[in-house]
Amino acid sequence: MRFRQILKEIVAAKRAMGDNMREAAFALTEVNYAAGDSVKHAAFENVGQATVKVKASTENVAGVKLAAFADATEKDARGAGLQGLARGGQQVKRAQEKYGRAVEELIKLASLQTSFLTLDEAIKTTNRRVNALENVVTPKLENTIAYIKGELDELEREEFFRLKKIQAKKTEAIERSEAARKAAEEARLASGELAGDGAAMGFAMGGGTGDGGGDLLQPDHDPDVLF
Repeated sequence: MRFRQILKEIVAAKRAMGDNMREAAFALTEVNYAAGDSVKHAAFENVGQATVKVKASTENVAGVKLAAFADATEKDARGAGLQGLARGGQQVKRAQEKYGRAVEELIKLASLQTSFLTLDEAIKTTNRRVNALENVVTPKLENTIAYIKGELDELEREEFFRLKKIQAKKTEAIERSEAARKAAEEARLASGELAGDGAAMGFAMGGGTGDGGGDLLQPDHDPDVLF
C-alpha cells in the first residue's frame, strides 16, 4: 500500500516539478531580459552560504527503513539578497521565489524516489524469497515429509507382519504343546489299557485262583465239572 501511495505521489510531484521548472526558467529569462548578464555577477557576490538546507530522517515501513528528506530552510534566508539592484530587482525576486518552490518540490521528489527505490528493492527481495520458498524450500519439505510418512508406514507394516509371525509362532507352539499333551495322554491311556488286558488275561488263564494256570478240562481241576 505504501509503495502504491509513493508511486502516486511521485507522479503528482513530477507533474508539479515540470510546471515549477517551466515557470522558473521563464522567470530567469525575464531577469536576463530586464537586468542583462550583469545580474549573474551580482548574484554570485551576494551569496555567501547555502540558503537551502535539507534535513534527513528515516521512516519505518513494514520493517524497511526509508530515507526521508525535508526542507529545513529558514524563512528569513530566502528573502535576503538581490534587493538593491538598479533594474530588474522585482524580476530577480520573482525568479528567486520560483526556483525556491522548484527546489522544495525537488527535495520532495528526491525523498519519494529514494523511498520508492528502497521499497522496490525490498519487494523484489521479498518476492525472490517467496518464490524460493514456494518453488524450492516447500517442495523439499513436502518430499521429506512424504518420505518420512512412507518410512513410518513401512515400519508399521513390518511391525504388523512381525506381530503376525510372532502370533503364528505362538499358535504353532501351543498346538505342538497340545498335540504332545494329547499324545502323552493317549500313550498313558494305552499303557493303562494294555496293563488291564494283561491282568484280565492272566486271571482267565489262571482260573482266578492265583495258582498260575491249569486246564479247565481236567477232572481234578473243578470237582463240579462232570464229563
